[in-house]
Amino acid sequence: MAGPGSACRARLNPAALWRLLLAALRLRGKRRHLESLSANHGYFFTIKRTLLKLQTRYQSLELVESEAFGRVLLLDGIAQLFETREFQYHEALAHPALSAHPDPRSVLIIGGGDGGVLRQVCRHRSIERIDLVDLDGEVVEVARRWLPGVHGGSFDDPRVHITIGDGRQFVEGCRKRYDVILMDMTDPSGPSCLLYTQEFFRSVRRALRDRRSIFSMHAESAEDRPLAYTSILRTLRSVFGKVRPMHQFVAQYGTLWALVHASPSIDVAAVPAATIDRRLRQRRVGGLQLYNGAVHHSMAVSRPYINRIVEQSDARLITDAAPDFPDAFE
Repeated sequence: MAGPGSACRARLNPAALWRLLLAALRLRGKRRHLESLSANHGYFFTIKRTLLKLQTRYQSLELVESEAFGRVLLLDGIAQLFETREFQYHEALAHPALSAHPDPRSVLIIGGGDGGVLRQVCRHRSIERIDLVDLDGEVVEVARRWLPGVHGGSFDDPRVHITIGDGRQFVEGCRKRYDVILMDMTDPSGPSCLLYTQEFFRSVRRALRDRRSIFSMHAESAEDRPLAYTSILRTLRSVFGKVRPMHQFVAQYGTLWALVHASPSIDVAAVPAATIDRRLRQRRVGGLQLYNGAVHHSMAVSRPYINRIVEQSDARLITDAAPDFPDAFE
């Protein structure tokens, strides 16, 4: 057993002191971005420089160059994407729904102004029309110019039709019907809460083409925001017959993140891995860094501790009358 003297010697170890000095020098003059995952913990990354900073009509927008993850988009001070790891989220949100549907021809993206989800949808050559609706046109313009590695030129795909406007109003007034609807929104805080309610999910279901259609969205983190996660599940299950959560580590959120796929009849986890891979080949989907048939099923694996979180949670129904979420978003 080490005694008090050994602890003192460890503190005075020249190699350890040298490592600490080097770390301090590396951080000198660099900004450290801190982000909360809950009231009690979070993560950080270092920033080399700010590329762009502005106030749009709806939010503060900052584009920075990070040490570890390339360009990072911050909206109201919250990291929305890491340039070098964006595929962890965008592929996990888009491809399970697109691949589980037997023949998707029309897709609606609510939010997603950075173009990351749009790029993944455009990879499916069988899709004929893609509507993207984002409230903040300045996000789209910044992404066009500064984030080509994220959108991959997808904004200029002839199948893409962009509407700058309120996503909820678009869905509620829409006469089109979609095979797949993907929602890539900020956390359910402030006005965004109204895109997570039972009433809105009912409008989304009406905008789906038929019982094979699928709606996909993120659902926060079961580990770090369990009440938000379970409340989203409960609210979706009050509207859709099949609701399947999947989980994927996403660096830009610093934790295991939930992506939920809801449908009147399709359980995305029930589609065989071989079918997923065959559809990806048939649709000439290439260049993926995360997703394939095996990963599809790995994300759908039911983790016992998350099951316990769901069972023990005091989840509530999110409605227009009571849209605020129980977890704090900071």
